[in-house]
Amino acid sequence: MRKETLSRPWLFVGTIPEPDFPCTLSSFTVLERELSVGARACPVRRGSPAMLAAAACAWARVRPDASGESLLVLAAGDTGRGEGSREVYRRLVEILPELRPGGVVFHYLLPDVDWHNRILLAMEELAERPVLIADAGYMYAAKMSGYAGCYDLFTPDIGELAFLADASAPHPFYTRNFLLADEDQAEKLLLLAYADNNAARHMLVKGKVDRYARDGKILAEVAAPDVPLLEPIGGTGDTLTGIVSALLASGTGMESACPAALRINRRMGFLARPTPASSIAEILVFLPAAIDRETQGTSL
Repeated sequence: MRKETLSRPWLFVGTIPEPDFPCTLSSFTVLERELSVGARACPVRRGSPAMLAAAACAWARVRPDASGESLLVLAAGDTGRGEGSREVYRRLVEILPELRPGGVVFHYLLPDVDWHNRILLAMEELAERPVLIADAGYMYAAKMSGYAGCYDLFTPDIGELAFLADASAPHPFYTRNFLLADEDQAEKLLLLAYADNNAARHMLVKGKVDRYARDGKILAEVAAPDVPLLEPIGGTGDTLTGIVSALLASGTGMESACPAALRINRRMGFLARPTPASSIAEILVFLPAAIDRETQGTSL
């Protein structure tokens, strides 16, 4: 079967926790539980590599007919000092006019409000505005810039939601009142975040109960399967961002893709039967089966 190339590729933007990883614009895939980006490979543990690996695995299942150029990543090595993030920011502004992506998924980048605003301005100048998704550090930058409402989807956990809900907090370290936010406060926090325009139109809130909200209203809650052993395993929130992004890139509408991604992510963990020693790479092996069960309407 002839592979189809999407007219507007989806672009994933993040950092790799390796100091010597060069700034790279490339397709990406998973090979033997390692993320392959261009000529380089890195382990899949958590952060942007986990998000990218989940997106690649999900995409291969939902769009096996599409070419590898349909999903691209722009990433550089950054271990927290910010050089790689700034290099990614500079490169992104350069490539946007020619690339014209259908969607842009921002992940682990050192928050920088100035660069955030430059990038948002470059997005607004495109003939067709891409779908904008933010998780992790970039979600912080979006909120701190005052332009969170320009985004289509955020994927916070309950603690990150508390930061979005605190209109006066300039940084997550200074979140007040909800520092120890719990599940029972989710709806209240969502309403506060929306009231001050500190939320994207769509929100996936990760927790013991996962929630999907649109415009401040919770439309779906997903609590099963409940796999407590996933809690100590880093990367399960990153995989959710990758899964929902792949579904959206495939053409699934936001209101279908968001609750489906919550169910798929939980099913994947359930099928993996993890132990506290399990890695996210081992759990991702079960993502295709989890997608198949979602497609077939199987409960677990």
